Amino acid sequence: MFTGIVEELGEVVAVENLGDASRFRLRGPVVTEDAKHGDSIAVNGVCLTVVDTADGEFTADVMAETLKRSSLGALAAGSRVNLERPMALGGRLGGHLVQGHVDGTGTILERTPGEHWEIVKIALPAALSRYVVEKGSITVDGVSLTVVDAADDYFTISLIPTTLALTTLGIKKAGDPVNLEVDVLAKYVERLLGRGSADTGGIGDIKDLAEIKEMDR
Repeated sequence: MFTGIVEELGEVVAVENLGDASRFRLRGPVVTEDAKHGDSIAVNGVCLTVVDTADGEFTADVMAETLKRSSLGALAAGSRVNLERPMALGGRLGGHLVQGHVDGTGTILERTPGEHWEIVKIALPAALSRYVVEKGSITVDGVSLTVVDAADDYFTISLIPTTLALTTLGIKKAGDPVNLEVDVLAKYVERLLGRGSADTGGIGDIKDLAEIKEMDR
């Protein structure tokens, strides 16, 4: 589990094509200082398993499913990436609950600079639209952000100077793809509300508030 608070702006050292998978070598002195084989590190919001580490670098294998669902397949040696280690139990939750399981990709449509911030408009896949709401949370390339405006086919985010300076969102341009992960709590709520009450005791078939009050008696 992650928080979407990027720890380090890392770099892809090498990408090895393995046919139906790829092996990435990435540089990240901060996230590798206590990393070991089997640990997880989020790369542009995608949870990857560490294969080995050495001299501030780590290796991770990326399967075909991950390459298909995310923008990692477009990375090459020299690409900059957002890196984050998993949250520690008992630590501060600075962003929101992020799984590192990318739901899809969007495309940056436009950037509008402000005096102290920048508004970024991102195309939103139709399948994810219902999970994105104004003032809600969304993860873009592993960065926990608040939605400013939410439409059926796009949303906007406001980036502060720190985010622009310390993540890849400061160097991405219109036309670039980004990984998107919606709030998992919204997906769980949708799933629960979609279930009938006959077999689970859920509230999926409850029609109005009167029925809820009747159940409480």
